[in-house]
Amino acid sequence: MTITQLYYVLAVAENQNFTKAAEKCFVTQPTLSMQIQKLEDELSIQIFDRSKKPIELTDVGRKIVTQARNIVNESYRIQDIVDQQKGFIGGEFKLGIIPTIMPTLLPMFLKTFIKKHPKVKLKIEELTTEEIINRIKDGHLDAAIAATPLENENIKERVLFFEPFVCYIPKEHRLHTNKKINISDLDISDMLLLEDGHCFRDGVINLCKAFKNHEDDKFQLESGSIETLVKLSNEGLGMTLLPYLHTLDINDKEKENLHYFIEPSPAREVSIIYHKSELKMQIVEALQDVIAGIIRGAIAFQNVKIISPLPNKR
Repeated sequence: MTITQLYYVLAVAENQNFTKAAEKCFVTQPTLSMQIQKLEDELSIQIFDRSKKPIELTDVGRKIVTQARNIVNESYRIQDIVDQQKGFIGGEFKLGIIPTIMPTLLPMFLKTFIKKHPKVKLKIEELTTEEIINRIKDGHLDAAIAATPLENENIKERVLFFEPFVCYIPKEHRLHTNKKINISDLDISDMLLLEDGHCFRDGVINLCKAFKNHEDDKFQLESGSIETLVKLSNEGLGMTLLPYLHTLDINDKEKENLHYFIEPSPAREVSIIYHKSELKMQIVEALQDVIAGIIRGAIAFQNVKIISPLPNKR
């Protein structure tokens, strides 16, 4: 049994196709198939049910894939140990960022990070929290930036900053004349929300439900982007809540519609998250240092109350 064989097994399990797996592993399909067959012969079992289209794992194959993933990840630790011993910060690093953080935070730190750590090759993807958790678990992401806490036993979290919620209230709205907003003033029925699947949406719902009981929530409108929510609010379709960093980019006229909460301000906790195996920690720490250094000058709020990003949490 070899690490390479286990790596090939993981590739086939992911792609459910020998040809696609071979392409991902940069080997010929016969080579990959032969190595997997040798492993199956050695173990005297079938890892894959080749009669199914697409190929499926057998019952024992699923257990083997789980263990193979642990072994392959641990094998990467050897190079990781060497890199850390040498103080080397470089190589490919796959980073996921949730959609409500990507457009504001990434432009703030990316150029600085690249300049400070030119040997790191960042591969960045915009992904939902659910996608991020699955990809970290499967070893397809090295780390991610997301709203926390996630309460996942396989994932570790390092807090980067706390980002307050800010109300965006058009002039026609009942709360527009309020200088400061109390959480109890909010009513989910006139709130514009992001589409299902966004953790910021879940945070807003959790915030409102902390003070109001709604057996049958009805939302006027839901959208896929925060920018769209602002435009819809400008049309008088309701108020919305924005992450603080999004408020820095809106124009002066729209800033007249911003209203802050009475302290402690509701806020989301934003963290860099990674697998509990703690691979490539030197790059995780480098990202943390750069982002923390930049964000200190952008967010001055101290008295905040963290709102859970998890559905049905308060």
